Amino acid sequence: MTRMLIFTGKGGVGKTSVAAAHARNSSNEGKKTLIVSTDMAHNLNDIFNLRIGKSIQEVSDNLYALEIDPNYIMQEDFADMKQAFTKKIESFGIPMGNIGQLSMFPGMDELFSLLKLMEIHASGEYDRIIVDCAPTGETLALLKFPELLAWYMEKFFPIGKVAMRILAPISKTFFKIQLPDNNAMTDIEKLYLKLIELQDFLKDRQTTSIRIVTMPEKMVVEETKRNFMYMHLYDYHVDGIYINRILPKYMDNPFFNEWIAIQNQYIEELEAVFEGIPIYKIPWFDTDLNGLSGVDRIEQNALKGRDVFGVHEELFSQCFEKVETGYNLLLKLPFIEKGELSLHESGTDIILKIGNFKRCIPKPNSLRNYVVSGARLSEGILTVNFMEGEIRQ
Repeated sequence: MTRMLIFTGKGGVGKTSVAAAHARNSSNEGKKTLIVSTDMAHNLNDIFNLRIGKSIQEVSDNLYALEIDPNYIMQEDFADMKQAFTKKIESFGIPMGNIGQLSMFPGMDELFSLLKLMEIHASGEYDRIIVDCAPTGETLALLKFPELLAWYMEKFFPIGKVAMRILAPISKTFFKIQLPDNNAMTDIEKLYLKLIELQDFLKDRQTTSIRIVTMPEKMVVEETKRNFMYMHLYDYHVDGIYINRILPKYMDNPFFNEWIAIQNQYIEELEAVFEGIPIYKIPWFDTDLNGLSGVDRIEQNALKGRDVFGVHEELFSQCFEKVETGYNLLLKLPFIEKGELSLHESGTDIILKIGNFKRCIPKPNSLRNYVVSGARLSEGILTVNFMEGEIRQ
């Protein structure tokens, strides 16, 4: 079973270096490892001091690298899917002409980058895949897009009854669905089911984990907490926090002593709020870390001897439960206050909004005749109550 780690965090915290150190650690264990950059501002070239492009390159024994170019993989790896999208867009009266640049549509780059990751994972060629993502906001856009597009396809495209039955990963968990024969489906149904498959792949806690890289500074710590909360909003599994660029404690200098005290304060805060999640501490090194020798310093200092690729269990992130009055939907949403969250019901969807991020959660088929009767947020857990009643459109 191929293990995949996705690294994210605020810009400038050292995500690429930390991801590269994991790739090096994995290859040193004799595992065939691929590190992939989905950030349009690729940094793998710089960290490895090698020319890495849109095709997979060997870096060292058991270590390979790829910088994803969405336009290239649209054309080379997913031409049929690109054609299906283009035909559907043209059917709405939007001429694509000879341009065929799907990347002009929001989310297309993210979608095809994720499809490429899923294809590589499904090939079984690599034991481990390490993903170096763009900063927080772009990573959230990347990870939420398959679910969002599936929701819009359900609402606006002629999805057949068979595809409608599986609606979302929640429904698929509740009911074992026999998928239709590939030849019996329309192109748009195939696309829809591919999105459902993509969601299952990204949210499979046995294979895929999100790792957040941070630094002991106020703005970075606050964004880390928001990042963690948003990952839970979209039901992604975060099982590692990396505190990077920690100053050494032995310096005897008034200027640095003040900074060490500030860092200690935020390290203690991170340890408190992320209690129960593995935390890795990475020192601020005395030189630039470039090439394999630089990456090895991080690997030796912070990762060696630790089970960094293990599957770390956590409490639920999202689940439905049967209660006496009907059903409850439980969502883990840490670090938010009641006033920051809005919730409303629209037909067969529950719509949650926190700040600029929104998630539409389709009801499982078994709850289609239930309506929201109440909700409460307590100790980082949102509980939405459902009871039988007339559905509001």
